[in-house]
Amino acid sequence: MINLLRVCVVLFSCLCFSFAGVAQQAGAQDRAFWVETLTRIADPVLVNLSNNTLKKNMPYESLAKDRSEFSHLEAVGRLVCGIAPWLELGPDNTPEGQLRDKYIKLTLKGLKNAVNPDSPDYLVFGKPYQPLVDAAFLAQGLLRARTQLWDRLDPQAKEWMIMELKRSRVIKPWESNWLLFASMVEAALLEFTGECDMDRLTYGVNKFRDEWYKGDALYGDGADFHMDYYNSFVIHPMLTDVLLVMKKHGLDDVGFLDTQLSRLTRYAEQLERFISPEGTFPVVGRSIVYRFGAFHALAQASLLQVLSERVKPAQVRCAMTAVIRNQMKSSKNFDANGWLRVGFTGEQIEMSESYINTGSLYLCSVGLLALGLPATNEFWSAPYTEWTNLRA
Repeated sequence: MINLLRVCVVLFSCLCFSFAGVAQQAGAQDRAFWVETLTRIADPVLVNLSNNTLKKNMPYESLAKDRSEFSHLEAVGRLVCGIAPWLELGPDNTPEGQLRDKYIKLTLKGLKNAVNPDSPDYLVFGKPYQPLVDAAFLAQGLLRARTQLWDRLDPQAKEWMIMELKRSRVIKPWESNWLLFASMVEAALLEFTGECDMDRLTYGVNKFRDEWYKGDALYGDGADFHMDYYNSFVIHPMLTDVLLVMKKHGLDDVGFLDTQLSRLTRYAEQLERFISPEGTFPVVGRSIVYRFGAFHALAQASLLQVLSERVKPAQVRCAMTAVIRNQMKSSKNFDANGWLRVGFTGEQIEMSESYINTGSLYLCSVGLLALGLPATNEFWSAPYTEWTNLRA
């Protein structure tokens, strides 16, 4: 009887260890899952763009019928914005490094096609209004991968890219988070050419700095506060990246970057606490079908290594891994050809707004920015760590 009891205890212990092993993976396993997720998302966009078949093969799924001409730049700009930090690590002799080499080459070839006026995949940058948004996401991505993307574009592609970014200047942004799209384009032009439209660069920054801060790390989306994830989708990440460029070029004359970084740290702490013990998060506000892109600001704070002392990098990794697994486990996230479907987890087009389409969905990739940290960084190397709500 005692021996039988011991066997039962051992078996129970093994089962517990087995189940724990599924949930409590090492950082290397988490990273492999993130890379697999990112490349699966990226493949249809980058392979088709590099082959000049994006417009030919990319589906259009939306509640609106009149936005298809903008959908392709949405997919490209948003995907590049998210994949850029990983690409910026560059090639190396590891399997992951060789995979990066493949995607760097695909992206470089695709970006040249995107701005080549004679290409079948020449993208629309200058027609109101949507292209301003995705010119900005593309510009943000180029800034995030200065060495591996911008510096490796050939001179003709750079000339075309600058021309297209400037073309977006004809679009007047709304008095909302859209002001930061204009700022981001000008920040990239300043970085890459040494010149910019100073009014478009600074107007939005000054609005958020002087008028739209609501307290406790939260900005209004314009004059009013909105309970959604736009502080994460756009406001904190773009404001931070614009200010980093301004600081580099001696334009942050009041030291707003330091204030903004402290606010980003605080907001990232709040976002981490939004993640439940099960790896879910509140489904609130518009654009919720951007999936784990809702954690753009948390991912950026991780990438910039400005997390709060109360938020350990590994707990963010483990929390985000749980979120990503939950959202990506449905077989209906992708169509038969690998394109993302509109939904929060699976195919749920009724959860979207009219401006959402297939291209919009690729903003989910910004939730994976921490792949820009090397595998040796604490974010990836530290053991499994419970996140705030799981500990609670």
